[in-house]
Amino acid sequence: MSRNLYSNGPVHHHNGNEEKLDELRRLLGKADGDLLRIVSVGAGAWGSVFAALLQDSYGQHREKVQIRIWRRPGRAVDRATAEHLFEVINSREDVLRRLIRRCAYLKYVEGRLGDRTLYADEILRDGFCLNMIDTPLCPLKVVTNLQEAVWDADIVVNGLPSTETREVFEEISKYWKERITVPIIISLAKGIEAALNPVPHIITPTQMINLATGVPIENILYLGGPNIASEIYNKEYANARICGAEKWRKPLASFLRQPHFIVWDNSDLVTHEVMGGLKNVYAIGAGMVAALTNESATGKSVYFAHCTSEMIFITHFLAEDPEKLAGPLLADTYVTLLKGRNAWYGQMLAKGELNLDMGDNISGKGMIQGVSAVEAFYQLLSQSSLSVSRPGESKPVAPVELCPILKTLYKILITREQSSEAILQALRDENLNDPRDRIEIAQSHAFYRPSLLGQPTKP
Repeated sequence: MSRNLYSNGPVHHHNGNEEKLDELRRLLGKADGDLLRIVSVGAGAWGSVFAALLQDSYGQHREKVQIRIWRRPGRAVDRATAEHLFEVINSREDVLRRLIRRCAYLKYVEGRLGDRTLYADEILRDGFCLNMIDTPLCPLKVVTNLQEAVWDADIVVNGLPSTETREVFEEISKYWKERITVPIIISLAKGIEAALNPVPHIITPTQMINLATGVPIENILYLGGPNIASEIYNKEYANARICGAEKWRKPLASFLRQPHFIVWDNSDLVTHEVMGGLKNVYAIGAGMVAALTNESATGKSVYFAHCTSEMIFITHFLAEDPEKLAGPLLADTYVTLLKGRNAWYGQMLAKGELNLDMGDNISGKGMIQGVSAVEAFYQLLSQSSLSVSRPGESKPVAPVELCPILKTLYKILITREQSSEAILQALRDENLNDPRDRIEIAQSHAFYRPSLLGQPTKP
C-alpha cells in the first residue's frame, strides 16, 4: 500500500471512489446509463493535474463518468522542449512502455530529431503538460473544440489563468443558452481584475464567470490550497479548500478527497479567492528577496512578516469578517512564496536571467499571474476615495501608501521606474511601520467596503 500511495500514477480505491461517484451522481439526478460529464477548461499545470487526479480516481468507471480536458489547438512544441521531453520519456520505464504500447513513441523520436512538429494538445493526450514536462501524467481525453467540450458538461473546472477567464466563459455562455440544467463550476484561477467605474471595485474569477454566463454564484466554487501541482500528482500529501455555498461545497469536498489530497470546505469564498490572487503578488517579491540575499533566512522571514501584514490589511477592505491568515490560508501563502512559478519569476528577474520585455507568459512555466494582480491591486488601493489615516497622523492617505511592498512591486514590474533591488530598500526603510501596526489598523477600523466587490453599500 505504501508503494502504491506514493508512486507516480493512480491510487486505486475502487469501492470507496465508486461510492463517492454514485453519491454525486445521485445529487445531480443522474439516471442509470446517463454519464456524469466533467470537463476541465484550460491545460496549464494545475488544470492538467486536476483533470489527471479525477481521471486516476474515477476514469475506470466509464459507464458512469466522462472526464475530459479542453485546450486550444495549434500550440507547437519547440525543438528544445521536444528534446527534453524525449529525455524524460526515456528516463521513465513505465512511460516508455506505455507510449510503445500506444504506438506513440516514434513521434517523440521524430520530434527530437526535428523531423516532426509536436503540438501541445497532441502530447497532452499522452499525459504531458507543456508547463510541466518533467511530470508525466496519465493519458487524458483532450478536446480542442470548446463547444463540444462544454455544451452538456455537468461540472466545469476553470483551469484558465484569471486573465483569460472572462473571455473564454463569455464564449462558453453562447453554448449554454438552450441549457435546461445549471452546471457546477469549480474555479482554480488565482488573480483579479480592477475596475474603476462607476466606483472602484475588483472582479474575481468566480465573479467573472457569474457575469459572463449567468450561472448563479451558489453553483460557482473556488478551490485552492497549499500545494504545488507536480508534487500533488506525485502523491505528496496536500491540503485544499473548496469554498462557496454549502449546497455544493460539502459534496464536492467529499468527491475530490483522496488519501494524499485532503479537501476541506469553507464558506468564505471572498477571502480565499482574494488571498489566492494576493499570494501571487507577494511571491514575486519573495523570489526577488531570496535571489538578492543569497537565500538569507533572515531576509526572507522579514519579508514574510511584512507581506503577510499587507495581505491581512487588504482583505479587511474586501470582506466584512475575513478569515484569519492562519492554517491552510497561511500555508497556501507560504508554499507559493517558497516554491511556485511567481517566486521563480521574481528570482529570475533579480538574477537577470529574465527581463520584463519577455512578458508574463513564460515558456515552460505558463502565465505569471502575479504581474497582472500587482497592477490590479495597486490601481484599486491607490484610489483617494478609499483613504485611511496613518498611525499617529491625521491626514488620510490612499491605502496603497500603507502597503510599501505592493507599491514597490508596482514600480518594479509595471512602471519599471525601479530595479529589483528596490524590494530590499523597502524592507530596510527605517520608517517602515511594525507589521503589527498595519494589522491593528485593519482590525480596529470599519474598513469593509461592499462596493469594492461590486456589491451595494449597506444603509
